[in-house]
Amino acid sequence: QVQVVESGGGLVQPGGTLRLSCAANGDIRMISLMAWYRQAPGKQREFIADIRSGSAANYADSVKDRFTISRDNAKNTAYLQMNSLTPEDTAIYYCYTGAITPSGGRWNAWGQGTQVTVSS
Repeated sequence: QVQVVESGGGLVQPGGTLRLSCAANGDIRMISLMAWYRQAPGKQREFIADIRSGSAANYADSVKDRFTISRDNAKNTAYLQMNSLTPEDTAIYYCYTGAITPSGGRWNAWGQGTQVTVSS
């Protein structure tokens, strides 16, 4: 089983930066996918970015050129560097991970979320 833990959220002023981390732990042979989603109050959860093994990253248009997703395969960890933050980026940010176990099984798991608040 895979467990996913996000960290790095907090309060930041408009124009500021934050870096979120997503660590996957458990019975993992390989991480196939790490993705970030967010959910603002009263809105549906939306895709932000993902990065798959051997593939380029994908981004939502709303964050392209401001956010960067990256991975550290040795640590089974993904990062989301967020620059030029605006109040519209305020949301709970969730990490979604797909993993392959040593026995060849597949797991997908959500983290518990980390709050990002952009306000002056």
